[in-house]
Amino acid sequence: MPATTRRTTEFLDSLAADLRQVRETVDRRFRPLTDDQLNRGPGPGKWSVGQCLEHLNIVGGLYLPVISKKIKAAQERGSKPAETVAHGFFGKKMTDAMRVPATEKAMKSPQQYAPSGFRLPRTVLEVFSRQLDELTGLIEQTRGVNANAIRIPNPIIPLLLPRLTDALELLVVHMQRHIAQAEAVLDGQGVSAGKE
Repeated sequence: MPATTRRTTEFLDSLAADLRQVRETVDRRFRPLTDDQLNRGPGPGKWSVGQCLEHLNIVGGLYLPVISKKIKAAQERGSKPAETVAHGFFGKKMTDAMRVPATEKAMKSPQQYAPSGFRLPRTVLEVFSRQLDELTGLIEQTRGVNANAIRIPNPIIPLLLPRLTDALELLVVHMQRHIAQAEAVLDGQGVSAGKE
C-alpha cells in the first residue's frame, strides 16, 4: 500500500474525532456567550461568532440532506465498504485550500452562503449542534457503504461530483476553519473560555 493510503475505518475515526473536538469548542467557548458577544464582529465586513455559525448552518443545510439521500441509496443497493479511502483530484484540492487558516488566507463566500443578518438569535447554536449530530450520524452510516463510489453534487458547481470521502472531509475541515475563525473573534474581544 502506498504511504498516503488510509484505511477507511481510520479515516472515518479521524473525522469523528475532529467533530468531537468541534463540539467541545462550541460547548466551552460559544454556549456561555451573551447575545452581544455572539453578535459582535471584529470590524466592518468581518463575521461575528454567530455569523460564522450561521454560515456553517447554511452550508450544512445544503450538503447534509444530499449526503443522507446518497448513503440511503447506496445502502439499498447493497453497497459494501472499501478497505481503503480514495480521494478525487478536485475534492483533494478543495479540501487542501480549506485547510489554510482564514487568518492567513481569507476566502469570499458566495452570496447564497453568507450569513443573512447581523443580529442572530441564540438558536444559531442549536441548529449548529443538531447539524453536528447529523454529520456525526452520517459518518457512522458511511462505515457500511463504499464511500469511494458515492458522488455528492457540489452546491456551487453541480457538475463537480466529489466522492463522499472528499465531501465529508471538506465539511469537517470547513467547520474547523470557521470555528477557528470564531475563536479568533472571541480572542480579539478578550473573551476567555467559559467554565463548565
